Amino acid sequence: MSEIYRLARQEDAERLQYVTYEAYETIRQLELKWPAAQADVALIQENIKNNDCYVLEVDGVIQATVSHLKNRALNFITDLPFVMWFAVDPAAQGKGYGKKLLNWVEQTIIRDQAGAPAVTLATAEKHPYLLSMYERWGYERIHAFDHGTGDGTMHLLRKVVNPELFSTYIREKNEAETANRN
Repeated sequence: MSEIYRLARQEDAERLQYVTYEAYETIRQLELKWPAAQADVALIQENIKNNDCYVLEVDGVIQATVSHLKNRALNFITDLPFVMWFAVDPAAQGKGYGKKLLNWVEQTIIRDQAGAPAVTLATAEKHPYLLSMYERWGYERIHAFDHGTGDGTMHLLRKVVNPELFSTYIREKNEAETANRN
């Protein structure tokens, strides 16, 4: 069995659309307004172009995907790297592919390449298992919010990928907040 971790290419868009659409069935059933849940091939292509979209290819077939947001669109919530559009082909779920891909992105991309102390993601409280799954995988809730879109309470979660750097990050953040108050 061969496993390849790589950036998605435009020619992967149809397979990624299938994987994402099928994986997000529960999201559609819950009527959550997540773009990935309704993504067509054009939106997948846009995601590949505008973000770092990673895939885990097993024996030549993409089984899982996750994207690292490139721009700073979420600076109002977090200044840490943000991952999104996490999906595993339902036919491959339970084989650990999603966790392997997410771990690879956390360690290789976020920690080693970006040099970040932690990574963030968001999920809905009303989803039956995502919040607890991410918490089992080492994420902690750091912020709850409701955008008023009907999705209900959303949670921003964080996972520390470099504890030493994270301690420095928190200390500097606290010092900056203290200086801003004075």
